[in-house]
Amino acid sequence: MDKNTITGLVLIAILLVGFSFLSRPNKEQLAAQQRYYDSIAQVQQREADLKAKAEAALANNKEAQTTDSTALFFDALQGTDSQVTIQNNLAELTVATKGGRISSATLKEYMGQDKKTPVTLFSGDDASMNFLFYNKKETIQTEDYYFKVVDYTDSTVTMRLSADSASYIDFKYSMHNDTYLVDFTIDAVGMANKLASTKYVDIEWSQRARQIEKGYTYENRLSELTYKITGDGTDYLSAGKNDEKEIAERLDWIAFKNQFFSSVFLADADFEKTKLSSKMETQGSGYIKDYSAEMSTVFDPTGEKTTQLFFYFGPNHYKTLTALDKGRTEKWELNRLVYLGWPLIRWINKWFTINIFDWLSSWGLSMGIVLLLMTLIVKAVVFPATWKTYISSAKMRVLKPKIDEIGKKYPKQEDAMKKQQEVMGLYSQYGVSPMGGCLPMLIQFPILMALFMFVPSAIELRQQSFLWADDLSTYDAFINFPFHIPFLGSHLSLFCLLMTVTNILNTKFMMQQQDTGANPQMAAMKWMSYLMPVMFLFILNDYPSGLNYYYFISTLISVVTTLIMRKTTNEEALLAELEAKKKDPKKMKKTGFAARLEAMQKQQEQMMKEKQNRK
Repeated sequence: MDKNTITGLVLIAILLVGFSFLSRPNKEQLAAQQRYYDSIAQVQQREADLKAKAEAALANNKEAQTTDSTALFFDALQGTDSQVTIQNNLAELTVATKGGRISSATLKEYMGQDKKTPVTLFSGDDASMNFLFYNKKETIQTEDYYFKVVDYTDSTVTMRLSADSASYIDFKYSMHNDTYLVDFTIDAVGMANKLASTKYVDIEWSQRARQIEKGYTYENRLSELTYKITGDGTDYLSAGKNDEKEIAERLDWIAFKNQFFSSVFLADADFEKTKLSSKMETQGSGYIKDYSAEMSTVFDPTGEKTTQLFFYFGPNHYKTLTALDKGRTEKWELNRLVYLGWPLIRWINKWFTINIFDWLSSWGLSMGIVLLLMTLIVKAVVFPATWKTYISSAKMRVLKPKIDEIGKKYPKQEDAMKKQQEVMGLYSQYGVSPMGGCLPMLIQFPILMALFMFVPSAIELRQQSFLWADDLSTYDAFINFPFHIPFLGSHLSLFCLLMTVTNILNTKFMMQQQDTGANPQMAAMKWMSYLMPVMFLFILNDYPSGLNYYYFISTLISVVTTLIMRKTTNEEALLAELEAKKKDPKKMKKTGFAARLEAMQKQQEQMMKEKQNRK
């Protein structure tokens, strides 16, 4: 090989190496190539997975067909899902042949948000009900089977799941006039040798609770999965977050509750081994909560005993729910679905508020006028306590100049104990107790709070208009904002605004009545007292307009009452009366609180002196 040939080959090699180096892909091109090859590999892998799943599904289907041909209810695996309707004067239910379950519930006497169509608690896929029976070979899940209608009237239907002509399970639904309660029984006929000897049936029940009211926030607050423990009270899952719980105790009933309506499942023989779940739904989805429950109840496969169950699809109306306990030895206490406040306040609502409210409602008045009259009655009931609180405050106010003189007498901080002791001695001399107005205030508080707790749960206010509010059970959007304001929302409730203004006025008059002077601590308390009503504007803006209306007129009456009492009270005459009692010990009643406080101060002063002497 000559020199020229070698030189040519070397140049060709250099050109090849240089070309390869210059034409190699950069990092971005390499990454793109890698993504391309990876995507091809992923597609090929997905195709392989789908093919494997399809082959497995085909094999399983063939196996299932072979198994199902010998299954207990094989013939019921095929069919057409049809609907039958049963009804009474209050409700209409649809029962589906697939699963033999209630597939929809509509309440005739209550309208939806459009005020044209009746309220439907659930329909279609909103709810499911599955019963699980057992034998040695299989688990029979009723949701997979098609029942046959064998007995049907306008208010009753029997759904039958047949193994053969002499062996079947019947689901019987029966409605009666003037009640939202539905009788539901499970009967086994000729199944003794076909089902396992287990004495129970497992149940899976779920429902997506629809948003039925306009106000999502408040309806969500009062929508909660509630249950009644046998021989005990009720409990519930959290309404403000996702929650689940396993219940060890036996249960009388389980309720999927909305603000004003509930779907309740009840068992004569109780539920046990219960698992409950409540999940939040997104605002704007049309739903409030996603409820589910798993439980067991008694079932006799021999057919000697019937499994007696009940459904309640209806309003959370206190007296309607209470009436369901009539004639029952063991009370269901479904009226606990209506929240009436803490024990003492609930007792007041139960025996006083509800009966007065029903009495006034029977006059045919608008609900706004009924609430006004209710508030006036409540204010009249608590007026003696209000007057006593005011007079106690007035006595403190007329004695304030004398208290100021004591303050000037002891300006030093180290004399605070002597100052306080002399002040209490002054109160004792005039028969005035600094705590004289507290007890009357505490007495009237539960009565005032009872109506505050009752109004949001009163279904009678639902879709009842008054003045500018078209529905007293939800907020009155006087102004709608095109944006969301933190803590306030996208609207402003006028009743809430009026309530806030009257609360500020009431606070002003209360502060004037107390006349706390230039005390810096009391000045801070004044500032907080004015801040609270403003906070209520943000807190209660989403609350029912009926509640804000009650709070508004209640506070307004308090303001007017305070003004009238101040105008009709002669403070000079009151001071003269106190002076007369001071001069006549027989007329002057020394308060127990002042005497005890004075004794405690003397004891504390004596202890301080002894401590100083020991030093």
